[in-house]
Amino acid sequence: MSPRRNRQRGGAKPAERAEGDRYGLEQTAEWRGEEWAVRHVGGGGAAKHYRCPGCDQEIPPGVPHVVAWPQLGDVGDRRHWHKACWNARDRRSARLQRSRNAPRY
Repeated sequence: MSPRRNRQRGGAKPAERAEGDRYGLEQTAEWRGEEWAVRHVGGGGAAKHYRCPGCDQEIPPGVPHVVAWPQLGDVGDRRHWHKACWNARDRRSARLQRSRNAPRY
């Protein structure tokens, strides 16, 4: 009896996948009349604490999330979002108000 094969035969090779399916590659999205660059960050690439602008909650290290910034912006304009918050960005209010003593990240 031959050993069992654990690999699939055929199918799409990793290099043949669409660009948007892999982590780390930029996509563009339109939001608020502006073009935004969007990059998905895997759990291994998330090393710091971030504050999500969509829900105003903390994104701990090791959690996959989305980084978005205006196409014409600079590095300081990048914002780290939960994936669900980024997908629901049009359904959320424009500005969340933090309490006076809440930390800013």
